Amino acid sequence: MEKLIVKGGTRLEGTIPISGCKNAVLPIAVAAAILGDGVSVLHNVPNLTDVNTLRAVLEGLGATTKLKNSTLYIEPINHLEYEAPYELVRKMRASIYVLGPLVAKLGKAKVSFPGGCAIGPRPIDLHIRGLEHLGAEVTVQRGYIYAQAERLTGTEMYLMGQYGPSVGATANIMMAATLAEGTTVIRGAAREPHVSDLAHFLNAMGADIEGIGTSVLTIHGVKHLHGTEHTVISDDIEAGTFMVAGAITRGDVYVQGIIEQQLPAVSEKLVEAGVALDWDANGVRVTTPREIRGIDVTTAPFPGFPTDMQAQIMGMLCLAAGTSVISENVHTDRFIHAAELNRMGADIMLDGSKAVINGVRSLSGAPVMASDLRAGAVLVAAGMAAVGETVVSRVYHIDRGYESIEQKLNDIGANITRVSD
Repeated sequence: MEKLIVKGGTRLEGTIPISGCKNAVLPIAVAAAILGDGVSVLHNVPNLTDVNTLRAVLEGLGATTKLKNSTLYIEPINHLEYEAPYELVRKMRASIYVLGPLVAKLGKAKVSFPGGCAIGPRPIDLHIRGLEHLGAEVTVQRGYIYAQAERLTGTEMYLMGQYGPSVGATANIMMAATLAEGTTVIRGAAREPHVSDLAHFLNAMGADIEGIGTSVLTIHGVKHLHGTEHTVISDDIEAGTFMVAGAITRGDVYVQGIIEQQLPAVSEKLVEAGVALDWDANGVRVTTPREIRGIDVTTAPFPGFPTDMQAQIMGMLCLAAGTSVISENVHTDRFIHAAELNRMGADIMLDGSKAVINGVRSLSGAPVMASDLRAGAVLVAAGMAAVGETVVSRVYHIDRGYESIEQKLNDIGANITRVSD
């Protein structure tokens, strides 16, 4: 396994480009491979572990894919298999996206329960409920989800869970509904930018989706979808991560390739904490002209503060003046990184779904372990701000969602080395 050795005390300064959005690429690639008739070409695709894992899943189902110079070519499946076995989907949760499209295209699907980050239970009941609303018969046996329907039928449904809208379920059911007979209305739909990007891609394939970007999606079913060409939006979470990295190192960083509308709550909270953001049409300049101060943060579905930025903001608040409180309302078990930050000298106390952070004057380098994708990112950011050397292990978590993270950060002043055990 590989580790990142992060030399602390560095100040980031310069321009850092943002890659394509991983969370948009994954369902878009599924739609292209399963639903489309004809080749699709996706631009601005990051070369990530998760992207390549999904390519393996799609190729296991019979698709042909090629990723070159950030362009992904997908030839749809000629002899489509209806089963996505455990050995294909065990590595990533996004493999569940094949469920709805397989039922829509073949009338049946057998998909293993997927794997992914260890950040607490993330049930797929909304995926199943949505397919049942469309007329599918769904059963769960021995770790597999079985779904079948002669043809899905459009209907109206309320797709909201205990913790709000589900991004995954919204994407899955929207894809399935494109080939359903009649009209489907999804109320309580997720509004995240990558859900909208998927909807725009489906429309480019010949789907008929209205209400994009709102909580009510109306999908008029069509008989066929065709291949198309599409440029994936930039990754808002990568951008937010590098915005925090600039702030925590008290740097002067221009985050290139992101728009403010993708990060409304993150921008608001950074400014509230004392970070200066200067937006233009191509990105944002991040500086820290004054002391970072403690704030309260509550995660929520878009346009609220994203759970995928909770770890990163926690790292920054470890060095803020005063006390901060983070309330995690999306994935309530997503505080594993707090113990690793405490190893670096942070003062974080956990109380159920809340974390109380008392700011400290400095962090110290230490050996730490990434427990999930975003936890790994915050440990790298904290390591750059810390005194001494931080060794981050389980780097494979980071590689799932950040393309060449050490190269991008080193280009603007970091001192990070990747080594093998």
